[in-house]
Amino acid sequence: MTPSLTPAQLAHRHRGTLDTALETIRSRGYWSPYPEHPKAYGDGATVLNSLDAEQGLVAFNAVRDARFELDQPGTTGWIGGEHSPYGFALGVTYPKADVDQLLPAMRAGVPAWRDAGPELRALVCLEILARINAHTMEFAHAVMHTSGQAFMMAMQAGGPHAQDRGLEAVTYAFAEQTRTPELASWTKPQGKRDPLELTKEFTAVPRGVSLLIGCNTFPTWNGFPGLFASLATGNPVLVKPHPHAVLPLAIAVRFAREVLAAAGFSRDLVTLVAEEEGGTIAADLAQRPEIRVIDYTGSTAFGDWLETHARQAQVYTEKAGVNTVVIDSTDDYKGMLANLAFSLSLYSGQMCTTPQNLLIPRHGIATDDGEKTYDQIVSDLAAAVEKLLGDDARAVGLLGAIVNPAVRERVEQAPTLGDVALRSRSIVHPEFPDATVRTPVIVRLDASKPEHEAAYRSECFGPVSFAVAVDSADAAVELLRSTIAEQGAMTVGGYTTSADVERKLVDVCLEECAQLSLNLTGGVYVNQTSAFSDFHGSGGNPAANAALVDAAFVANRFRVVEVRRPL
Repeated sequence: MTPSLTPAQLAHRHRGTLDTALETIRSRGYWSPYPEHPKAYGDGATVLNSLDAEQGLVAFNAVRDARFELDQPGTTGWIGGEHSPYGFALGVTYPKADVDQLLPAMRAGVPAWRDAGPELRALVCLEILARINAHTMEFAHAVMHTSGQAFMMAMQAGGPHAQDRGLEAVTYAFAEQTRTPELASWTKPQGKRDPLELTKEFTAVPRGVSLLIGCNTFPTWNGFPGLFASLATGNPVLVKPHPHAVLPLAIAVRFAREVLAAAGFSRDLVTLVAEEEGGTIAADLAQRPEIRVIDYTGSTAFGDWLETHARQAQVYTEKAGVNTVVIDSTDDYKGMLANLAFSLSLYSGQMCTTPQNLLIPRHGIATDDGEKTYDQIVSDLAAAVEKLLGDDARAVGLLGAIVNPAVRERVEQAPTLGDVALRSRSIVHPEFPDATVRTPVIVRLDASKPEHEAAYRSECFGPVSFAVAVDSADAAVELLRSTIAEQGAMTVGGYTTSADVERKLVDVCLEECAQLSLNLTGGVYVNQTSAFSDFHGSGGNPAANAALVDAAFVANRFRVVEVRRPL
C-alpha cells in the first residue's frame, strides 16, 4: 500500500520545527511550537484543523461509556473502571491484550522502522505530536477527568507543555543518533605498501520493546518523554497507563497508530495494554525478555523494584522525594510569600515538584519589611495562602480535585503530626459538587524535636507542607543535604540575600545533584519547568535516576552497529 504521508511531505511540514528545536536545546532559551492559550485552538485559530474547548468536550464525551477501539492484535476482551476525581464514572473500556500475541506483532514492525533512519523517524514523531496538538482540547478534558487537574492546568500541562516534552525527547534522540555518521571511509597509511582502506557503515539499532508505565497525576506530561524517546530511537512502545488514567494515553496511542500506518509503517509499533486496579501486568511485563527499555513514574517502592528486578532492561524512573525550600532572608518579602503560596496550592500540591519542607531559622530572618520571626513568617505564609484561595470560584480553578483517597487521608492526618498553622478546608466545586477539593495544610515542626523527624524526612504527597524550625541557615543547609542524599528531591528552592548562604546552597545542590531555584518572587515557580530549557529532575539523587530530558535519557535506548568492508 502506498503511504499517504511521504518522507517529502513530512520534511516539508516538520523539518523546520526540528531544526529550531535542535538550536533551542543548545541555547536553552524560551521556545514552543505548541500554543498554550486556549484561543489558539478552534476554527480559524492559530493551530489549523484544531478543536476548540467545546469541540474538545464533545470529543471527550463521545468516547465515554463506549469501547475505545484500537484494532490491536491479541485483543481478548475489554476492561475499564476509570472514575473522574470530579465525581463520575468515565465508562470507557479498553482492549484487554494477550501480550503473547501483541509482543511478536510489535517486533515484526521493527526492521522497517529501524531502516527508516533517525530523520524520518523524527519527522513521523513530529507528525504524531502535531495531530495530538490539534486535539489539545480533547486531551484537556481527558487529563482533567483522570488526574483531577483543573481545566486550564489540564489544558496547558496535559496539552502543549506535555507536547513540548515529547518534542524535546525527539530532538535529543535525533541529535544523539546523528552524532555518528552513517557512512565513513577509513584509510591507514602503510608506508611503501598500499594503504589499508575500508568503508564503514554505522546504524543506530533499537534495544527492543519499550514499556511505558504511566502515572495518575500527569499521564501525558510524564508519559510523552519516554514514549517519543523510545519511538524516535527505533523501539516499539507498549503503553501501560495507570488504571485511573488510561484515556489520555489511549488517545495518544490512537494518533500514533494512525500516523505510523499513514507513513507506511506498522501501526503495531505503538500499542496499549490496560489493566484494572490491583493488576500485576506492569510487574509481569517488566521481567519479560522482550522488554528492553522501561519508563516509569510513580511510587519509590515499585520504582526501586523495577531497578532491581528488570535486569534485562534499561530502566528510567521518576519516584518520590522530599522537596525543600530554605528561607534565610529576602529583599521581597511579599513576593516571596505570594510565590510560595501559589507553589503550595497549585493542583492541590499533587505535583512531584511541590515544596514540602520549608526550613526557617527559629530566630527569624531579615527582609525588606524588617526582621521577621519564625512565627510571623509561618503566619504570614498561611495568610497568603488564604488570600490566594479566599474566593472559592478562583480556588477550584487553581486547586483542581484530590486525585485519590490516599491524598485525602494524608491531608486529614496532617494535624496529628505537629502544630497546625493553616488548616485545610473543603470547597464545594460549583460545577462538580461530588469532587473532593481541599486547600493546603501547613504544619509547624521543629528540627530539634526527635518526634518530628519522621514527618519531615519522608514524602507526604499532596497539599501538606511542613514549616520546620531550624537553628540557623547553616543547619538548614545541612538538613537539606541529608534529605536530598537519603530521600532525594525533584526541586530545591532558596531565599537569601547572603552571598555566603547562596554559595552553600549551590554547593549542596551540585554535590547532591538537585535542581535549584533561587529567590523566585514573580511568575516563575519552583514546581514548574520549561521544556528545551529546564531539566526536570537530575537523575543524580534518589528521587529519579533520569532527567527529563537530556542526552542520557535517550542515548542508551539504542546502540550503534558497524559494518566494515574493504574499499
